[in-house]
Amino acid sequence: MNTLDFSARSAAPELMDTEAVSFEEFRDCLRDLARVNRLSFAHGPTLAFLKRILKRHPGNVGPIQILDVGSGYGDLLREVDRWAQRWGIPVALTGVDLNPWSRRAAEEASLCNRPIRWVTADAFAYQPPEGVDIVLSSLFTHHLTDPQVVRFLRWMDNTARYGWFINDLHRHPLPYHFFTRFARMAHYHRFVQHDGPVSIARAFTAADWQRLLAEAGVAEQTKVHWQFPFRLTVESTGETLAGLRARDWSKRPITDPSKRAKRSHARANKESRRADPRAGHERKPS
Repeated sequence: MNTLDFSARSAAPELMDTEAVSFEEFRDCLRDLARVNRLSFAHGPTLAFLKRILKRHPGNVGPIQILDVGSGYGDLLREVDRWAQRWGIPVALTGVDLNPWSRRAAEEASLCNRPIRWVTADAFAYQPPEGVDIVLSSLFTHHLTDPQVVRFLRWMDNTARYGWFINDLHRHPLPYHFFTRFARMAHYHRFVQHDGPVSIARAFTAADWQRLLAEAGVAEQTKVHWQFPFRLTVESTGETLAGLRARDWSKRPITDPSKRAKRSHARANKESRRADPRAGHERKPS
């Protein structure tokens, strides 16, 4: 792969997605991936997004429903749990992953008394009865083809009432060659040594994301940011379709912008007169 063309996404398969191994070997791979995430400050952008979005949605009634798609070892949700506990924010966290061994490994690595549940399911078919406020995705979308990414973007916009956030790799030769050598020197699991560079080659540029967002029809309400070291994040910045439906009292699609503004204003007036159950929480995310 020394002559890899970084101008386009690679279609090379990852061993983690294709090779059958024991649970113990799969778990060891997930552990090394969690170490890479920790060393590369992978969770920082996601926590920063949560701070921003919760400022736009204060006074939530009940715990905030957060869904992590492709949750793997669960290290992201455990970090979100610690962050929410530190700030006194009630949350209900769910990690969904297609691989049942991901659930088993995440359960083993998590405390049993925390508000996190692990689900083996196809995210597109997963419909929790309490709904979803925020959808998170970390290092998941590069496993998808372009049409699947477009479907995922539309699904998130139709699912998350507050908003959604993607954190994935930036396709570039510098991190590709650096990680190839670093993973060998660190003696990471063989899957990590092989799949790390492949993941970077399968990943995205900012132009890729702009094209995919436009194709999904959500480009106007999203932002793409470059994050150190060689990450690209994509976040919803406006109201999602799921959020509009949640605020539409008649449960019918809102197509008239003037009606949308009137209903939004009426909802705000109504909520301002209602006692806020979370008013006693003095600590807020900064």
